[in-house]
Amino acid sequence: MACRSLWLTASLAAALLAAPAVATPVLAADQASAVLKDAQGAELGKATLTATPGGVLISLDLTALPAGDHAFHIHAVGKCEPPDFKSAGGHFNPDSTKHGLMNPEGPHAGDMPNLHVPEDGKLKIEVLNPTVTLDAESLLDDDGSAIVIHSGSDDYTSDPAGNAGDRIACGVITK
Repeated sequence: MACRSLWLTASLAAALLAAPAVATPVLAADQASAVLKDAQGAELGKATLTATPGGVLISLDLTALPAGDHAFHIHAVGKCEPPDFKSAGGHFNPDSTKHGLMNPEGPHAGDMPNLHVPEDGKLKIEVLNPTVTLDAESLLDDDGSAIVIHSGSDDYTSDPAGNAGDRIACGVITK
């Protein structure tokens, strides 16, 4: 009996010691990030993008965004040149669909739900985008991509950008 108990203890210890080596690839999720800045270069928050089996989970931690409703999109080019961030191009749209989460001919892969920012300008939210990946055929292609926040809300139907207003924050997605 003592020999069996010793064997069981040794087996359990070996399994526990081996567990980190086995678990490491699972814990080392494929991630990217973006620092969101305004036209003056002030940091407004960060985004962490994590690959999942169902798409990319985008975790936003906004710290200084203007209060109100704001459109939030993934744009096709990884450039955020102030003052208007037009360098980020249009929405990420590899399938050439129409804009809008409620458009029967859409949405763009980069269309995301509106953000509702409270008076203190702080918001933490997670959103799953099932139509993108963190690879060279999607968000991390040759010209990259960016997260853009607009001054107004997205109407979810108007093409090409949902009448969302000016681009007020931009962050290049990087590995």
